[in-house]
Amino acid sequence: MTSEAERKMQFLFALRSKGVTDKRVLEAMEKIDRGAFVRGLFSERAYEDMPLPIACGQTISQPSIVGIMTQALDVRPRDKVLEVGTGSGYQAAILSQLARRVYTVDRFRRLVDQAQTIFDELGLTNITAFTADGSHGLADQAPFDRIIVTAAGEDPPGPLLAQLKIGGIMVVPVGQSDAVQSLIKVSRSETGYDYQELAPVRFVPLLEGLGQE
Repeated sequence: MTSEAERKMQFLFALRSKGVTDKRVLEAMEKIDRGAFVRGLFSERAYEDMPLPIACGQTISQPSIVGIMTQALDVRPRDKVLEVGTGSGYQAAILSQLARRVYTVDRFRRLVDQAQTIFDELGLTNITAFTADGSHGLADQAPFDRIIVTAAGEDPPGPLLAQLKIGGIMVVPVGQSDAVQSLIKVSRSETGYDYQELAPVRFVPLLEGLGQE
């Protein structure tokens, strides 16, 4: 039987082997236990580098993708971050270790409620979770230093680009939902937006409106 310490070591080794090398990101991912966000049948697989199903037909992303996205976001301690697609809450919890404030939105109230319960249990007081149509962002809290999107659209959503501060970074999967998508890093400057392709990924589609659950 693998001990908890060994599982954690294997978990961090898998992250490093996939290119997650940023010390602050690795420390945050070591501190936030993915097992807290994986319930039921799949809890035994919480430390494997694979996506797992959660409620409302959504998934918790594989840890190496969470790490790569977080690393690309280059979060600073004073940053205000918007996450679109709360899902299990795992990504927001990691961001909470790196940023001053995290706002996270999801179209499924059930997911937001479940994530909020875990945030409370873990004492993560710098996360604010909302049920909302994330494709429109959060205009009343904008602009944001960093924006991360955990669902794929055909293009980076215009409202989110507009809510990104000059000097800000957005990480977003882009592409058709049934084909391979690309993880894109968008940097906003005085003169416009710069796009950098990071890696091929598969994410659930970014949908408008609120979910039924």
